[in-house]
Amino acid sequence: MDEKLLNDIQVRMIQWRRHLHQHPELSYQEENTALFVATKLRELGLQVQTKFGGGYGVVATLHGALPGKTIALRADMDALPIEDEKDCKYRSEVKGVMHACGHDGHTSMLLGVASYFTQLQSQLRGNIVFIFQPAEEVCPGGAQGMIQSGVLNGVDAIYGIHLWTPLPVGTVGTAGGPFMAAADEFFIDMIGKGGHGGIPHVTIDSIVAGSAVVMQLQSIVSRSVDPLQPAVVTIGTIEGGFAQNVIAEKCRITGTVRTFDIDTRLMIRDRIESMVSLTAQSYGAKSIVDYVMGYPPLVNDQEEVERFFRVAEKNFKSDRVLLVPKLMIAEDFAYYVQEIPGCFMLVGAGNADKAMDYPHHHPLFDFDEEAMYNGLKLFIAMVESHQ
Repeated sequence: MDEKLLNDIQVRMIQWRRHLHQHPELSYQEENTALFVATKLRELGLQVQTKFGGGYGVVATLHGALPGKTIALRADMDALPIEDEKDCKYRSEVKGVMHACGHDGHTSMLLGVASYFTQLQSQLRGNIVFIFQPAEEVCPGGAQGMIQSGVLNGVDAIYGIHLWTPLPVGTVGTAGGPFMAAADEFFIDMIGKGGHGGIPHVTIDSIVAGSAVVMQLQSIVSRSVDPLQPAVVTIGTIEGGFAQNVIAEKCRITGTVRTFDIDTRLMIRDRIESMVSLTAQSYGAKSIVDYVMGYPPLVNDQEEVERFFRVAEKNFKSDRVLLVPKLMIAEDFAYYVQEIPGCFMLVGAGNADKAMDYPHHHPLFDFDEEAMYNGLKLFIAMVESHQ
């Protein structure tokens, strides 16, 4: 790799990332972000498709001078509805919206990769498809629309990178097979009979019934799931009532389910639906369950994972190349690797000395920008491994 060129690109990536961090946009609202990306790609001389996938997706293809495979690289562009509480020059200027997951860095890295290879086009074998995807943070996310619009047509393999603050800057890692979990959501309405708080015997208390449901659902993972199959059932909210002396007629419970195995996933859905119904009946209440099947598990292709370890060990110190345990977070990159071989990789971005080790989706989230340089190198090396 051309180190001088990489260093020049790093300076620009930091500028791009800080601009994007100051001007975040929520999922399916990335109009200005997409315009920024498209403008930078056109400045590189690339033909650009905008509004791809029925949203603000941006796609550009670089055709190498020599025959070879077509490799896709993907970055996500959306921000989160979180108030930025950092004290820095590039703090978000949009109230209640911030890049709290590193997508500004992902976008900047992929622009950096495009900058690198456009200057080496005469040496490039095959083609590179640059995918800038909207709406990763919501379900349904933007990946399905991009795929349905043909972004993977003719593509041989796809790679994605997530800057990851739980790993220290300088490290890279991934794992083969199921790497990130399927993510489902459920919304439960318990319906009783409201009344006076001092006359409970003529009411049906939805909050009591709902509380029983919460406790019952805690037994699913411990008593219904195979102990060798990872699974999580989390209750995120319980809401009911509006006064201390009124028995609530309705109570709402919401939560999430994380699994890696399809049989476990379907079994948990069935258990939630049956437990809620039977518990409600035992209290004389009624229930409605809305169970939403979300992102599938992200399953890395084993051959592409082996490629990652070969490539990473040539470009990073061996003790900085990690086999990462499975993660219960979800990613709609999962849809791409359902279609073609690919690998989703983590690049360490945490630095406690700079107070850049807050978890993702935290109001103080930030990452060490040196991680973008490492992500740039990793993307380039994965592409060049096909040369």
